[in-house]
Amino acid sequence: MPTRPLRAALSVDVAVVGAGISGAFTARELARDHSVAVLDRRAPLMGSTMASTALLQWEIDLPLTALGGRIGIAKARRAYARSWSAVQALKRIVEDDRIPCGLAERRSLYLAGDEYGHRALKTEAEARAAMDLPSEYLDGPALREGFGIDRTGAILSQGSASADPARLAAGLLRRAAADGARIFAPVEVTEVLSDPDGVTLATDTGHAVRARHVVFCCGYEFPKGVPTPGGKVISTWALASKQRARCPAWLRDTLVWEASDPYLYVRMARDGRLIAGGEDEEGPDNHDDPDKVRRKCERIARKLHDLLPGVEFDIDYAWGGAFGESATGLPLIGPAPGMPHTHVVMGFGGNGITYSVIASQVVAAAVRGGSDPDADLYALT
Repeated sequence: MPTRPLRAALSVDVAVVGAGISGAFTARELARDHSVAVLDRRAPLMGSTMASTALLQWEIDLPLTALGGRIGIAKARRAYARSWSAVQALKRIVEDDRIPCGLAERRSLYLAGDEYGHRALKTEAEARAAMDLPSEYLDGPALREGFGIDRTGAILSQGSASADPARLAAGLLRRAAADGARIFAPVEVTEVLSDPDGVTLATDTGHAVRARHVVFCCGYEFPKGVPTPGGKVISTWALASKQRARCPAWLRDTLVWEASDPYLYVRMARDGRLIAGGEDEEGPDNHDDPDKVRRKCERIARKLHDLLPGVEFDIDYAWGGAFGESATGLPLIGPAPGMPHTHVVMGFGGNGITYSVIASQVVAAAVRGGSDPDADLYALT
């Protein structure tokens, strides 16, 4: 997508800070009826978007029943319903904009583990069925017969997807640019000054950006002075196998994850690579240690072999990245406290791309002078 240096002061309706997946969805949504500038201190897509394993799930990190214990069952049901609708909206966007990102329908297999056992998953499946969410409980024998996995139970769900996150974000930014959005990189925001009429962004180029609204879509790297309450940043790791790994046929259309801490997830890419990850631990910079990347990915590979003994693969790539965690698994989306016209998007939880869709909808409603009916689920305060 076309980028340019910031060589003069600029005034726009909306400035989006961050050219990753959240910024891309937001820019695409708002460029249709506002002047938009996208700013990033890196090249577009080079932040946490590149570390994503592209699981496009409507299931939230916390099960519906557990989330209900944190925020009340009525709100938990709303959060699950909104997550479901966001994944379906994402599929429509990719189709309508003809974005070539390898989008493919996927089932999800959520395995019993040390956090939630088979009884908890059976109760969870019943709670989802009451909402008409497409989930089915499998007991141990059914799981072994259908998938060859030796666990006490699982939930098999329909309606999720996978895609290439970089190609998806690039396609969204191209759509935004076609509607008039301008993408400036590299540009770092050094100071944020909010007043009753708008927001001024000072930058390292020496040129200021004035906007009626600013949306911070910075992953976990926010400029000084922008509040980011309610979450913590941890490290996570992932690996990709060489192409044409030997796997059971059902894995081609099924995302697998487990109710354990630390957890394991795995899916198969369209080129036959296995993508697996997990092993999260506290510390936002631990993923930078090359020795830890090697050790963590070796552990992920062992766990994958234990789960699926017939799988054969060789590791081709291994990486780590920053990952946000909140008490509920829900993102933080909304006005920044004490900063008029400033909106914050923090995609905490494992549903980053799904939450990016929701963020674009919630923020766009506020910028247009309205209010999203679910905005209270994601508010910063």
